[in-house]
Amino acid sequence: MFSVVRGYNIPVIALAQYLSAIFILAPEKGALEIILDLNLFIIVLASSLTIASGYIINNFYDSKKDLINRPIKSQLDRLVSQKTKLQVYFTLNFLVFLIVFFISIRAVLFFSTYIFLIWFYSHKLKKQLIIGNLTASFLAVLPFFAILLYYKNLYPQIFAHATFLFLLLLIREMIKDLENIKGDIANDYQTIPVIYGESFSKKTITLLTLLTVIPVYFLVDIFEVGYMDIYFYISLIVLIFFLQKLWKSNSKPDYQLLHNILKLLVVSGVFCIILINPEVLIHGKRLLRL
Repeated sequence: MFSVVRGYNIPVIALAQYLSAIFILAPEKGALEIILDLNLFIIVLASSLTIASGYIINNFYDSKKDLINRPIKSQLDRLVSQKTKLQVYFTLNFLVFLIVFFISIRAVLFFSTYIFLIWFYSHKLKKQLIIGNLTASFLAVLPFFAILLYYKNLYPQIFAHATFLFLLLLIREMIKDLENIKGDIANDYQTIPVIYGESFSKKTITLLTLLTVIPVYFLVDIFEVGYMDIYFYISLIVLIFFLQKLWKSNSKPDYQLLHNILKLLVVSGVFCIILINPEVLIHGKRLLRL
């Protein structure tokens, strides 16, 4: 079951939500005040449970495709019956409704919509050309909007951060399409590599990678991101290497390496949020560099 819900991903997302709250969304508050905020804890917990249930329903619908694309993981996942997966899925969603009810009706509506969108994506949208990639990337960013709605701080730099993350996740989704092309063809998934070929897919990924320069420019030169600009400069260097490797790739191991590079960028970005201003941990507010 740990494999089905990808338990190794969920703590990283929860940590990212807390760090985003401390360093980006509510820098005027003390770090300890944010960590001890019960409502925020419930939102993070509800997000984690929703993501876990999302992985379950996604695994449920992808069981045939995963036999081709991820045979070892699929065999491990099949130790949990489809009936058990559905039981756990509904139980987790019920727990989400129960705990967010104590925050507000808005929270109930948000997570109800989130749960529905995950199911609709897994059941219908995932097989759709382009829409599946866009929806998957949007759903991955959505937990951070739960924190944004809670603090109601609409700083412009927040959207620049979200755009950069969204582009990385969208590129990652398209790399996964290249990586899983055999299973997608066998199960009638309408992905860009299946419909238009690998070369067109690589061109699209290249364009999206070049677009990451736009949010990076705003974050580094326009907005205040403290020492996190180091992360963005390194990210651009890594993405240049990524593009070079992309055009030389023609096998599943090659695409798996590219997938892991993007994972590393996303995960390291979570920890590098601290670099925006480490003094927030001590003083509880952002000190702008002059």
